[in-house]
Amino acid sequence: MLDITSTQPVATFCGECNCGCPQLFVDESAPLEKRIVLTDDFGSQVRMSTAQFGDLLAQAKSGALDTVV
Repeated sequence: MLDITSTQPVATFCGECNCGCPQLFVDESAPLEKRIVLTDDFGSQVRMSTAQFGDLLAQAKSGALDTVV
């Protein structure tokens, strides 16, 4: 489980309801390869490095992920 006291919230996705919206955090206390945290509304989380997250952003910006939505 994510310790919210050691994280910096960056973004909330959805935000229009009370479903426990997915969120993006930076966990400064985590090892570098697990610093970025994406949570979902089911209580799960994905951890990745800042480099991996940067690659995700680059692919999204380039349109490579447009077919997903």
